[in-house]
Amino acid sequence: MTATELLSEIADVGRDPVRGGWSRHVATPAESDLTEWFVERAGRRGLDVERDGNGNTWAWWGAPGPDAVVTGSHLDSVPGGGQFDGPLGVASALSAVDTLSDRGFRPSRPFAVVVFAEEEGGRFGLPCLGSRLLTGSFDADRARALRDADGVTLAEALTTRGDDPARLGADPDRLARIGTFVELHVEQGRALEVPVGVGSTIVAHGRWRLRFTGQGNHAGTTATADRRDPMIPAAETVLAVRRAARETDARATVGRLVPRPGGTNVIASTVDLWLDVRTFTGSPEPVVDTVLAAARCAARAEGCAVESTTESLGGAVTLDEALAARMAAAIPGAPSLPTAAGHDAGILAAHVPSGMLHVRNPTGVSHAPGEHAEDDDVEEGVRALADVLEELAR
Repeated sequence: MTATELLSEIADVGRDPVRGGWSRHVATPAESDLTEWFVERAGRRGLDVERDGNGNTWAWWGAPGPDAVVTGSHLDSVPGGGQFDGPLGVASALSAVDTLSDRGFRPSRPFAVVVFAEEEGGRFGLPCLGSRLLTGSFDADRARALRDADGVTLAEALTTRGDDPARLGADPDRLARIGTFVELHVEQGRALEVPVGVGSTIVAHGRWRLRFTGQGNHAGTTATADRRDPMIPAAETVLAVRRAARETDARATVGRLVPRPGGTNVIASTVDLWLDVRTFTGSPEPVVDTVLAAARCAARAEGCAVESTTESLGGAVTLDEALAARMAAAIPGAPSLPTAAGHDAGILAAHVPSGMLHVRNPTGVSHAPGEHAEDDDVEEGVRALADVLEELAR
């Protein structure tokens, strides 16, 4: 079955009538439907499925064991995202199993397809949650206490779903099974001029939350001179983010801003603002320091306070060079491609040889409904993935 056909089967799952695109988040009906789909499709291929304590789903071709070749991606999305980011890697992995089976190939090494949980952090704010917990790079107690926009903790959401949040945490035995990890992903830019590229590096990336606190009041009766409006320093901080990005060539973004209480005729009492910073050289922190200095200055001028919280921070990742060379040898003509997007492969890379394949995106749009990949390029990606997996697992 082609990856395009597999993607068409889940095209209606998690469609967002308000934002447009797709909203698929952990511990929601959309995630349950997607997991059910994956389990059923893996079962059709004779794969044995298990779900670990961190919500990651594994489908084994043969018996689980050490030094396994693992491929896959994620099925969740950002709010109002596209239909390829994540699901393309899962569908391509299943289709690659079909391709290998049609060739009469049977892996000599243990082999698995994995779906990692909450890669985007779309509900609880932490990207690559499933892989971070698996590797022990994020504390389980902190994870259980994460809250979504409605104040629901991850522990509460998992309990409602029927899972035990006490099972969250580092899983060294399972991690030790992985000998090699390869993730196929739609390109999240427009750098590829051929159907498939081999990943080289993932840039440094962090997320911060800034909370501006002022005084809630009436929009009509409060004189301008008497206001302590946290929206003002928040707005000035958005502009400071753009200035800092231009001055440093970083990628810096404010994609979410939440005033409370949020009434049209109310001066907000607090404004939360989320900052995403990615840097091709060095750490994002100097850029953030510049932004925070501007935020504090703007807050003081308005009689407000501001506090910041680091929600995630990861350095630049160089994907396994020996693995990348083997992948390139299996895909003649595939260029090397860095990415400014975060991936589970980047989390696993600190622990196991990890690599990435990217499938061309002619629109260059990602994290939005305009994200796209042509059917022919998708199938070329499946063939490339199958060739790489065959070379690794023989």
